[in-house]
Amino acid sequence: MLTAPTAAGRSRSHTSPASARALLAGGVAAGPLFVLLIVAQALTRDGHDAARHPLSMLALGEHGWIQTANFLVCGVLVAASAAGLRRVLEPGTMGRTWGTALIAVYGASLVWAGVFRTDPADGFPAGTPGGAAEVTWHGMLHNLAPVGMGLALSAACVVFARRFLREGRPGWTIYSAAAPSAYFVLGFAAFPAGDFRLMLAGGAAIWTWAAVLSLKFLRESAGRT
Repeated sequence: MLTAPTAAGRSRSHTSPASARALLAGGVAAGPLFVLLIVAQALTRDGHDAARHPLSMLALGEHGWIQTANFLVCGVLVAASAAGLRRVLEPGTMGRTWGTALIAVYGASLVWAGVFRTDPADGFPAGTPGGAAEVTWHGMLHNLAPVGMGLALSAACVVFARRFLREGRPGWTIYSAAAPSAYFVLGFAAFPAGDFRLMLAGGAAIWTWAAVLSLKFLRESAGRT
């Protein structure tokens, strides 16, 4: 006797484990790729001082297209990982709705940063007068990106920290709480210290958390097939 498929069965039938893993793999790559390209550029771009110039300024000048591409590509990869997480997390479980939505906002913020460039300032790129930038409309829009990215990703850390706490996973709970803590502590310390490398270090802590989270669920998804 034939029976109608259940809602859960229909959901599983339309979810391809291979496609979900491919989406998650994008998230695994995004964090390390973003950080490594920033560090490589900071070490090689003429006139760029990572202590004085925030990472967004790498999108300016002759080779600025590299950082612009870094923002755009990594943003798309992060957004893809949010879709992958939503596919592999069971309906009704903590993190599936808000956690994935917040990570998608993080990805969209990276794309936003690539679309709207920051303003030249403090002698970079070469030929720019020293001192503060003359703020343009696209510079103001760009400044919304780190705010949205930082708040969304920090909130995602909290959501997943609660999930892992309920699951009795202390290591993941501590990691998910420590990443945004490092992000805010180092980020705020960068201004009185006058050293944007602290901000980059804080960012690296939380960006790589998102990549490791994707790796965790990628492995778990592969183990179920």
